[in-house]
Amino acid sequence: MFRAAPRVILASALLLLLQVPNGCLCYQYKVGDLDCWGLPPSSNRLLYHYWSRNHSFRVGDSLLFLYPPSQDSVVQVTARAFNTCVVATPLLRLNDGNSLFNLTSPGYYFFTSGVAGHCAKNQKLAVAVPSADGTFPPPPADEGVVADAPPPGAYQSFPIVFGPTPTPGSSVSAALSPMSAGSGVVAAAASAFFLLGAAFV
Repeated sequence: MFRAAPRVILASALLLLLQVPNGCLCYQYKVGDLDCWGLPPSSNRLLYHYWSRNHSFRVGDSLLFLYPPSQDSVVQVTARAFNTCVVATPLLRLNDGNSLFNLTSPGYYFFTSGVAGHCAKNQKLAVAVPSADGTFPPPPADEGVVADAPPPGAYQSFPIVFGPTPTPGSSVSAALSPMSAGSGVVAAAASAFFLLGAAFV
């Protein structure tokens, strides 16, 4: 019986690892994916607009802004400041070059560069985070639409930096979503059954 103990422990550990509840898995998103936080190139001036549209955010996720701290910063602003690019009084200022912002509640989050003139050149990001039931709160009264936005698909986007690339027609959220509880239980049960069966042979 003592010979089976390590396998039983291994099977139990595997069972625990495979049972990730749907609501507990969070992601850290590097803003811009392949691009660091900075002025978008003239060939893709709405880089951050489309980056945000290609990701599904949830409460508990976080945004990682990478940039040279001597050249840029990130400020969280109101919807009005986001749309007018008047960012003199931000809600939050991050300037360490490796800035992590946690999405702690449902709602709309607005970010731009703290460098003068960068907001007007579209170095800004709006993120929408739904409630646990998947519904979005009403948008802020002064939230506007991005002006002169080209149609979706006009620019190539890279929704996933590390991991499989979704096939055309599949959704990014499906590629990023955690394993469903049902499939996790089935996989864990099958693995545990196999390992326990092998322990007693």
